[in-house]
Amino acid sequence: MTPTPFTTVLVANRGEIALRVVRAVREAGLRSVAVYSDADAGAPHVLAADEAVRLGPTPAAESYLSIDAVLDAARRSGADAVHPGYGFLSERAAFARAVADAGLVFIGPSADVMDLMGRKDHARAVAERAGVPVTWRYEISADGHGADVPADAYPVLVKAAAGGGGKGMRVVRAPGELDAALAAARREAASAFGDDTLLVEQYVQDGRHVEVQVFGDHHGTVLHLLERDCSVQRRHQKVLEEAPAPTITPATRERLLTSAVSLAREVGYVGAGTVEYLVWGHGDDERLAFLEMNTRLQVEHPVTEEVTGLDLVRWQLDVAAGLPLPITQDDVRCDGHAFEARVYAEDPGAGFLPQAGTPSVVRWPAGVRVETALEAGQEVGTAYDPMVAKVVVHGADRESARRALVAALDGCAVVGLTTNLGFLRRLAASDACRDAAVHTAWLDGDAAEPLVARPPVPAGVGAAAARAWVRTELGTGPLDPGPFATRDGWRAGGPAADVSVVLTDVDGLTRAHRVPLAEVDAPGAVASRVRDDLVTVVVEGQDWEFVLPGARRSAQGAAGDADVVSPMPGTVLDVGVEVGAEVRAGDVLGVVEAMKMELALKAPHDGVVALVGASVGDQVPLGHLLFRVDAEPGA
Repeated sequence: MTPTPFTTVLVANRGEIALRVVRAVREAGLRSVAVYSDADAGAPHVLAADEAVRLGPTPAAESYLSIDAVLDAARRSGADAVHPGYGFLSERAAFARAVADAGLVFIGPSADVMDLMGRKDHARAVAERAGVPVTWRYEISADGHGADVPADAYPVLVKAAAGGGGKGMRVVRAPGELDAALAAARREAASAFGDDTLLVEQYVQDGRHVEVQVFGDHHGTVLHLLERDCSVQRRHQKVLEEAPAPTITPATRERLLTSAVSLAREVGYVGAGTVEYLVWGHGDDERLAFLEMNTRLQVEHPVTEEVTGLDLVRWQLDVAAGLPLPITQDDVRCDGHAFEARVYAEDPGAGFLPQAGTPSVVRWPAGVRVETALEAGQEVGTAYDPMVAKVVVHGADRESARRALVAALDGCAVVGLTTNLGFLRRLAASDACRDAAVHTAWLDGDAAEPLVARPPVPAGVGAAAARAWVRTELGTGPLDPGPFATRDGWRAGGPAADVSVVLTDVDGLTRAHRVPLAEVDAPGAVASRVRDDLVTVVVEGQDWEFVLPGARRSAQGAAGDADVVSPMPGTVLDVGVEVGAEVRAGDVLGVVEAMKMELALKAPHDGVVALVGASVGDQVPLGHLLFRVDAEPGA
């Protein structure tokens, strides 16, 4: 492949990564072109670029995943290069090949290398040929409904050969669970990547996920840019990342870095890539095994940039244009420590189910690197990945960086859209995070439950809610209500009257708050919103809601015991029963999907289906009544 200079870069992505690339393109003196679906017509990345081109309707298959639509947008805009970002088409060899065939520069590795390394099965074969250690693999039967896994080999890991991000991945702990896991992973992989090929491999419990950032140019140079630890994961989806890895031995670090470079050189890798490993054991018994290679920029690339001082996106642009890498391996240095926290639109207290909504307040901490496209008033749906921001911090050492992350999360507030911010703050402040004691399965186990569960209302939060309500009681808004728009007991002829405010915690976790106005203060509150009789206060990233006594909320929670409601906004994939059908407790009634997550809805008890409230393909909101199961007489 002969590199060609280019002047206009089409960014084939959306959200924060599209903004990140547009910024780098501008700084490089190049012209940027954004693309968008109907859902993103007014999105920040559209407004930031020099030009924007519509791809198609909201569904990703008809917009961001449509190769024809992206190439047509490039033609219409006059773009001569394409940056894929991450996710969507970024690791599709067919896309890289189509871009090159159209006479455009693909800012990434060649399609042939992506064929080899962008799929887990091909990459594993390359790693084996290169002598890189791998985990044990089991063959899937020809009909796809089983695998030759000995009974004593469990647990095993089922994972999609294409794509990443934890999609199409299941841990199987017993032989009887394998067929169902294969079927679910195959559906999820086909939906997310258009390819349902699966692998079944040895599952290492309590392992750590450590990955090496590599970079190659067209002149034969391949460098490593140190390693990252991404062990803090939930259901194989990364939550916190850091650089450098805090627990590995110097010998293991050397093996990781040198083998990653060797693997990249083996395939003539050009551009940004990541070689991922599983590390387990301690000291002299520490072992490692190759997991996969991501043939693109990673979500967590900012932590590498923070400790190396390098701009990886600018390097991508320069290397794609044919320039050599500007430094040698000896020039790569690690300065301090960095963390990244991924902010998702999801509800930790409800199994981390995806959420949708329109935030009325979005506030990020000053002086901290935050990569986001989320703004107040911007609708967040379930058509795309639920990540809405990345909070990135740097410190002189790991502990100072961790403390900086806690402080940064204290300064975050999103009101009107449920996120994992409170969970992230509790996680960053935990002893387990402080001690680097988290492995890849830790967040999915019992030890993490105290961090996932919504804590009791902290002291002072009720007071903050009361103060917010008083200041906006007359409907003037929370920013500058003025002295005559409050009920603070003020009197012209004497001292303020002793006025109290009574608010009740919506979650019912505490008693009513009767707060004298002289005490309405909560230093930890960073944002509040008053809407009708509902007061929302954000403290340490967590949102708390209060209502006036006797006030009623529009009731999502009014469903009875017989009702089965949608636990998340999403699409109905399957309706397995009809009105009048007899069911047993635990029988699957239907399946709802959002953001590539499938959730089976089960009968709450033995009975008869009295109502079916949706059809296959329907888009349903959170709390929508899908089924009603009347109990059998005498049950």
